[in-house]
This record gives sequence, structure tokens and C-alpha cells, in this order.
Amino acid sequence: MSKYWSPLVSELQPYVPGEQPKMANLVKLNTNENPFGPSPKVIEAIQKELNDNLRLYPDPEGQALKEAIADYHVDFAINAKQVFVGNGSDEVLAHIFQGLLKHDKPILFPDITYSFYPVYCGLYQIESNVIPLTDSFEINPDDYKRPNGGIIFPNPNAPTGRYLGLQHVEEILQANPDSVVVVDEAYVDFGGDTAIRLVNEYPNLLVCQTLSKARSLAGLRVGFAVGNEELIEALNRVKDSFNSYPLDRLALVGAVAAFEDKQWFEDSCSGVIRERKRVTEELEQRGFEVLPSKANFVFARHPDHEGAEIAAKLREQGIIVRHFNKPRISDFLRITIGTSDQNNALIKGLDSLQSD
Repeated sequence: MSKYWSPLVSELQPYVPGEQPKMANLVKLNTNENPFGPSPKVIEAIQKELNDNLRLYPDPEGQALKEAIADYHVDFAINAKQVFVGNGSDEVLAHIFQGLLKHDKPILFPDITYSFYPVYCGLYQIESNVIPLTDSFEINPDDYKRPNGGIIFPNPNAPTGRYLGLQHVEEILQANPDSVVVVDEAYVDFGGDTAIRLVNEYPNLLVCQTLSKARSLAGLRVGFAVGNEELIEALNRVKDSFNSYPLDRLALVGAVAAFEDKQWFEDSCSGVIRERKRVTEELEQRGFEVLPSKANFVFARHPDHEGAEIAAKLREQGIIVRHFNKPRISDFLRITIGTSDQNNALIKGLDSLQSD
């Protein structure tokens, strides 16, 4: 603590990102990165942009990217004016909290969820009510039928991986017509159905997505939101009061190329889904309870071993998974779906633990 800090700083409890260890021959299954790498067309587009134009500012509106996102969702009648883009979905979420969720009543989100939500509440001094998931770690729409200043939840949820069907999302929307409902879809492309299809039916719906997961661009930092134009205008007003140029030239052209290469995207998602099914079956054969997942990770626990114990012993073998030392989930491990070889190493590592 320093005498130069603003009073707010000493009260903050910052977000703790997944570990990025510097270890040789690491099997890294802790931060939900896509194991298959970005589309070659993304690399090509970025290489073409590495020229004298880097001396010029990028398009502050990111118009080409907004149009690419709208075109991708053409079946849902989305236009570019309904799209907001930012420096990763975390920045987009930050603007959402400040621009759309800061009201007199508390916002609602699950007790087991993306841990940036309470961080943003602390940063922007937003009151919140935490809603417990059910005993099976699901969102119960009835729990969100209460007075609130806004609602936000990931779908699929993180770190559980459980997915809430769109009929239940609509139930929450219909029960809260005067509140913004934010559906955070970082993992939806791995088996879920996007709520973007509902945007033109519900003016209070905002859907947030990222290119970090399914499009394998965690290192490029691109996120976006889709909603009615009034919601998007609020985000633009916040953005232009903070940083008018959130996406650089390389990120913009790379992200456009990622949306244009639909075949690579579909093949990548299919590969993750296929490996997720295999990893789930292998874990269950070894006595693990694995929650149903529509994400690029599984959430699992073993009845005879503590989560921290398993994580520590895997680490000794150069295999890193995510353990959350938090109420209700301290025995669970969140395991990113890796390549076939990485997943084989995980399974072999678990077998060696059980033979100890």
C-alpha cells in the first residue's frame, strides 16, 4: 500500500489470470487456449499488413471487422451498427459493466462464474447479488426473476462448462424487460447455440464473444458484442471516453480473415469437440465425475483425491491444469482440451497417479 494510491486502489481485488509458466516440454491445459492454431489466412493477412501503414492510426470504428461479424451472422439479420468491437472480450465486458450495468439496483450473476465479474464490480463500484448455481452446477432461470440492475452470465458457464438452452435464456429475458441481460459466450462455438439469434427480438439482450477461443487468437486480443443499436451506442460512448483506438491494424485484418475462413473454424471446433468427448470418456473410466461441457474444457473431480493434490502431482510431470481454491469447487479441476498428444499425456499422467 502506498500513500500515493487513490482510496479505491487499496480496496481492489484484481483478477488473477491463468498461469503462463516458462517450462520446457510443458503440457499446458490450464488457460483454455485453442490447441490447433489460427487459420493460415489470418497469418497471411497480418503479414500483408506489416508495412509502412503501421505509422498510421487504425480505423477507430473497426468498420471492416464489424461488417465481417455482421456478414457472418447474416442469417440472424444483424447489421454492422449492432456490433461493438474491443481489445479482447475483457475490455468489452469492462465497458459493458460501466456503460450498461451501473444502476441503483444490484446486478445478478452466478456464484461460480467468470471471476472477472466481481473484479469489475469492485473497480466500477457496482453492487451485486451472487446467485448460487443449483446442486448440479446449473443456472436456474427462476433465480433471476427478482429486482436487479442488470444480469450477466457466461453461456456455456465458466469454469463449469455447463450450457443453458436458449429457451431458458429467453425465460430470463422475458422476466427482466427493464434490465440489460448480458450473455457472455466465450465458449459457445464448441457446441452451444448463440443467443445472437435472439438480439432482434429482445432490445435488452447483449451478447459478448471473443476470438481467443474458437478462432485461436488469444494472442491478438479481439472481442465483440452484438445487441440493439442503443446498447451499442452506450458502449461506443464509453470506449471513446477511454481509448478511441482499441484494436490495432494487425488485429483488425487478422480478425476479419478469421471470420472469412469458415472451413478452418468449423474444422477446429469439430476437432476440439471430438477430443473433448474422448477425454470425458477417459476421465469417467478412471472414476472422475465430469460435468457436461459445451466448452473447450471439462470440469472434473475424483471422489478419492483432492483437486489440489491431483493438480500438484500432474505439475510434477509437466502437465498444468487449473485448480480453483474456492467454495463448492475446490475438488474440481478445469482441464483444457488439448491436442491428441497432449490429452494422451494427461491420461497417462492420471494413470501414473492412480498407480502410486
